[in-house]
Amino acid sequence: MKKILVLGAGLVSRPGVVFLLKQGYTVTVASRTIEKAARIVQGFENGTARQILVEDNGVLEKLVEGNDIIVSLLPWVHHLKVAKACLKFNKPMATTSYVSEDMRKLDGEIRSKNLLFLNEIGIDPGVDHMSAMRIIDNVHARGGKIRHFYSICGGLPAPEDNDNPFGYKFSWSPKGVVLASRNPARFLENGKVIEIEGPDLFLNKRIETVEPLGEFEIYPNRDSIPYKEIYGLKDAETVMRGTYRNIGWCDTFKKVVDLGLVDDTPVSYAPGTTYNQLMADVVGADANGDVIARVAEKVGLDKEHFVLKNLEWLGLFGSDAVPDGESKLDILSERLLEKLKYKDGEKDMLILRHRFTVENADNTLETISSTLIDYGIPHGDSSMARTVSLPLAIGVKLMAENKIGLTGVQIPIKKEIYEPVLDGIAELGIKMDEKTL
Repeated sequence: MKKILVLGAGLVSRPGVVFLLKQGYTVTVASRTIEKAARIVQGFENGTARQILVEDNGVLEKLVEGNDIIVSLLPWVHHLKVAKACLKFNKPMATTSYVSEDMRKLDGEIRSKNLLFLNEIGIDPGVDHMSAMRIIDNVHARGGKIRHFYSICGGLPAPEDNDNPFGYKFSWSPKGVVLASRNPARFLENGKVIEIEGPDLFLNKRIETVEPLGEFEIYPNRDSIPYKEIYGLKDAETVMRGTYRNIGWCDTFKKVVDLGLVDDTPVSYAPGTTYNQLMADVVGADANGDVIARVAEKVGLDKEHFVLKNLEWLGLFGSDAVPDGESKLDILSERLLEKLKYKDGEKDMLILRHRFTVENADNTLETISSTLIDYGIPHGDSSMARTVSLPLAIGVKLMAENKIGLTGVQIPIKKEIYEPVLDGIAELGIKMDEKTL
């Protein structure tokens, strides 16, 4: 039985690790905080917890050398270091992260060693790729053409636990969510390339209804244009990937961005500096004056606007001391995590929906929708954890069984990967609902 090394014991690690342990694999979970790793493997004789600092090359290389398949659930910035250790000891690798340019550059060397580095096998990216490709391949197989393609995904609180004005709670890194608010976006719609600068991202929100849940905001996600080629959508006039949020998120975060609160420039505040003093500094106001009014003036809103109420609810005009942080981004992320967290027993929700306009071989048009609505388990695993790590675990199982005949840097867009992974997660209750309208 293969030995699997999982690097990282964060919020999404547990379900996938437990799946692999139940399959009988020997799994070592290595984390900076060994207690987190120990909790994940507790109760399994074939599970081991190890402490590791990624910066310690000696320990990392020893762990990589001693295992058969290496899984990195570390922050993406560490994947390249892990990849190089895998190359050194001829080990296959899997991650849930987007393929970076540095990872892509290793493709030739990875192929030369007949290795597979499987990336983007989580939920988004991951299940979004696989569920889209299953429909795209089926349409093309029957002689049809995809004319328009939209793919939207979002992790949110379950409706019954959506109890704060941001309509959001964190099931993964808050810094990652905040950083995404600065990303520019690019997509193809009705034959026209649309480009959006990072500061304008939230000006381009749309409203979409997802039955039976109601209305959500959507905004474009990064650069969708490459997916025209990646997915083989040569006939498509529209290719757009986006993100779901509850109503009000985009207006609020647009002003957060405008205020410079997602700036990662190093800053230093004296011990005891309050949030109100920070906000006064941001807008050049007297901290003893009406800071809310000055902030409202700065962002061009009425003082009673719900966006200002949201910032007030977050405590940004309060007397709490700001935490230690290297930047305003760090300080904001810490505050968001403190205020927008799941309480014990609360559930998150994952929504993924594709919409295709298909031109059939007889020139008729039809719309195909494919929707996943998944909920976390009260007092158990979150939906985000399940939908990220279970596809990964099934992909790793396929690798362990030598059922993927591919080498190099890969994402799960080939049938030999997406069919068994989608079937596998469906057996675990994660299934897309496909409809032709």
